Amino acid sequence: MTQTSENVTWLTQASYNQLKAELEYLSGPARVEIAQKIEAAREEGDLKENGGYHAAKEEQGKQELRVRQLTQLLQNAKVGEAPADDGIVEPGMVVTIAFDGDEDDTLTFLMASREYASSDIETYSPQSPLGVGVNGKKVGEEAEYELPNGNKASVKILAAKPYQG
Repeated sequence: MTQTSENVTWLTQASYNQLKAELEYLSGPARVEIAQKIEAAREEGDLKENGGYHAAKEEQGKQELRVRQLTQLLQNAKVGEAPADDGIVEPGMVVTIAFDGDEDDTLTFLMASREYASSDIETYSPQSPLGVGVNGKKVGEEAEYELPNGNKASVKILAAKPYQG
């Protein structure tokens, strides 16, 4: 569970450990693997027409970008506890909302930063318009947020439970 506030990113211990392990892998074994791929592709000859070489270099660039992102994220991280199960929407909560009071038109999502997004559940950032609108609201309360077209939308908070991973 994460929440970015100015330059501080709040993480649970589990999230911190997961991101730190990813950084250690990308900074160590993954760098060795990509260097070996580049070297093997270089040995194939003409670099101008060597698709394997160019693909490996591109992969290396993406990997190094992720290393920089993780390094910065972890440098600014503060480790805290998972949110309390008190029905108040905050980062680290799985939130269920109903659009415009229609209890049949619902959305369930994890309120967390994109670094913690998973394929298991949709993730909305606390800084997104919806995240800003529902943050701090209690189950049963109405919240309003701004749509991309400038109009306002309202939702009702149906549930807010801590994310169990």
